[in-house]
Amino acid sequence: MSGAKTRKDLIRALLKGIETGDPASVVVVNEAKYVQHNPMTREGSEGLAALFARLAKTSPRVNVARAFSDGDYVFAHTEYDLSTRRIGFEVFRFEEDQAVEHWDNIMRRPEHLNPTGRGMVDGPTEATDLDRTEANREFVRKFVDDVLVHRRLDELGRYVDGQIVQHNPSIGDGLDALRSALEVATPDAAAIVYDRTHRLLAEGNFVLSVSEGTLGGVHTSFYDLFRISAEGKIAEHWDTVEEIPPRSEWKNDNGKF
Repeated sequence: MSGAKTRKDLIRALLKGIETGDPASVVVVNEAKYVQHNPMTREGSEGLAALFARLAKTSPRVNVARAFSDGDYVFAHTEYDLSTRRIGFEVFRFEEDQAVEHWDNIMRRPEHLNPTGRGMVDGPTEATDLDRTEANREFVRKFVDDVLVHRRLDELGRYVDGQIVQHNPSIGDGLDALRSALEVATPDAAAIVYDRTHRLLAEGNFVLSVSEGTLGGVHTSFYDLFRISAEGKIAEHWDTVEEIPPRSEWKNDNGKF
């Protein structure tokens, strides 16, 4: 690693570059090899330095609430105030000191707090229990498969702390509130259906799952960040939910996942 900066430091600087317009922030990206998985971003149309310089003129604000590292991946939880206020997860894959691939999941930030009075990026920001990374990853893998994909809701208490702290803008704290949100099975605006999980990234007690499914019958990408307690249960949850545009509207062919 060049200098004293970690990959997390480099990604924090890159994302803040949207705000500052600093051309040095984009050095972390190998634009010749960069693969973009945001389906609405055209590859190669504008260099990142030029793009950030242009965006900085609009006085954007970028807050990197938390960032984690997992092997060649860095994943960050972000808050943007651009033309609209948005919350996102950004995932980067590195080769040596440079990022060569990128995925994201971004949604509009509601003006209101959730039923328990929490925002979408509040809460702990630093990973602990680093020796539990693989165990926590496997625990979340089983939870997502059992409860979210196969809808074994009777297993919720096995995985989730009864007082789970919730940052989803529509769900309050506690196991009962989560159960009520997941129990909706009809194809209306509230129905949450997970079909498959594409990736699980982890550092210590934080695990990010990247999943595909539908929300109210609409093709949707779910990014869920879980904090695992020392007792081995899901104690806190953040997420973003983004509609996946029709294939005919994509501006690159790399796929959302």
